[in-house]
Amino acid sequence: MSNFKEELGRVGGFVFDVDGVLSNARIFLHPEHHLMRTVNIKDGYAIQYAIRKGYPVGIITGGNSKAVETRFRNLGVTDIYLRSKNKQQHLADFLSKYKLKPENILYMGDDLPDYLVMKEVGFPTCPSDAVEEIKSISIYISDKPGGEGCVRDVIEQVLRLQGRWMEPDAFTW
Repeated sequence: MSNFKEELGRVGGFVFDVDGVLSNARIFLHPEHHLMRTVNIKDGYAIQYAIRKGYPVGIITGGNSKAVETRFRNLGVTDIYLRSKNKQQHLADFLSKYKLKPENILYMGDDLPDYLVMKEVGFPTCPSDAVEEIKSISIYISDKPGGEGCVRDVIEQVLRLQGRWMEPDAFTW
């Protein structure tokens, strides 16, 4: 691949991990044993905007949190794969549903469970605080850490390059 930005015109869909990508690496333990995550509102805006612009967006995570599912359903994400033991299988389901090819998917992951699925897609990307093995296979490393706008970063770059970022519907939720 010549230049990451030159190739973004081929992106037709987005898939994201949750912990370490859409939430930061910190998990707060609730007294009633719930895991509590923080998320970035700007990532949320970019996700719902990409969906409004017609891009399929998927979430594939090893976690199993009702709060995570609710958050992303409220943003319009319909393809949420929780408790994923085989991210490649869930990616294949996502691709089949939308008749997409792996080379047209931008996937953002941060740790070893994302490694194999990232090797299958055309645009493997990661946050700045991803583990070295993931950085080594990423064609783009955001300057933002997980949970702090890295998802907004990649979605905005794709939509800007494709001329779909500052359209009139950008100014509403």
